[in-house]
Amino acid sequence: MRIVVVGDLVTDVLASLSGPLTLGSDTTAAIRETGGGSAANTACWLGSLGAPTSLVAVAGDDAAGRARVAELSCDSAVRFAPEAPTGTVIVLSTADERSMVTDRGANALLNASDVDSALPGAGHMHLSGYVLFDPRTAAAGRHALAAARSVGASTSVDAGSAGPLRMLGPERFLDYVRGTDLLLANLDEAYTLVGTTPGVPGMVAPAELAEFAARPEPEELARRLAAYAVHAVVKLGAAGAVWAGPDGTVVRVPAVPVEPVDPTGAGDAFAAGLLAAWLGGAEPGAALAAGAELGARAVTQVGARP
Repeated sequence: MRIVVVGDLVTDVLASLSGPLTLGSDTTAAIRETGGGSAANTACWLGSLGAPTSLVAVAGDDAAGRARVAELSCDSAVRFAPEAPTGTVIVLSTADERSMVTDRGANALLNASDVDSALPGAGHMHLSGYVLFDPRTAAAGRHALAAARSVGASTSVDAGSAGPLRMLGPERFLDYVRGTDLLLANLDEAYTLVGTTPGVPGMVAPAELAEFAARPEPEELARRLAAYAVHAVVKLGAAGAVWAGPDGTVVRVPAVPVEPVDPTGAGDAFAAGLLAAWLGGAEPGAALAAGAELGARAVTQVGARP
């Protein structure tokens, strides 16, 4: 089955910090440029598993864009755009956490025709949530989901990042992805989407009560997300992952214990491992385990790609 992955392709400027960031002063770090972008990372991890995969994205017609495409370990359906530079993300990383400063660059030029050119013959389409966050590309993302369904392909969406989700609005995002075959979210993203008042996406308790509000368990979050998508997965990092299906069944698997080095791209690797297994016929527990194994590989190396 050929998988089409739609989303961002960027240069990651990755700073592996020696310790906590010292605001207003200096923090030593090992700094390097690597390939990045949630969609591109997932596509490359899929390619490393031997899954036929095409990446749909837009890069600048510049040296960075050509380098990012040349290093892909998957088929490229990337368009080079002369009117914008290749996107760049500054990643500040420790062994346990990473924060990102983003310039989407040419990724903001993604359009429906980019998607249409890659869909014929695809069996599955995976969409990065970052496409839906940006008003310049949200229409292309919604078109990708609809177009995939129209050609009989299954669909999945990765919720992307909690901060942009809050800015877009949980209700809008859930409306965009309603009916998707598989929705993936990490714990923060799941809380942002459905983690407060049952049945009311994104409703936040009053500030003075928020710290006392009971937070639902990951299993309950997965069930709530599965009310919008057919299947839902909540990624829990070192605590494993949870899958909820349309019949209310919930499966949870532990993480693979490793010594973490850099979490950049671990969620993208998890998604790739899970998708490759699930689309190959694996049951939810086995698919989660495959995602956990690839995610564990990702955190033991520096950078977001295999």
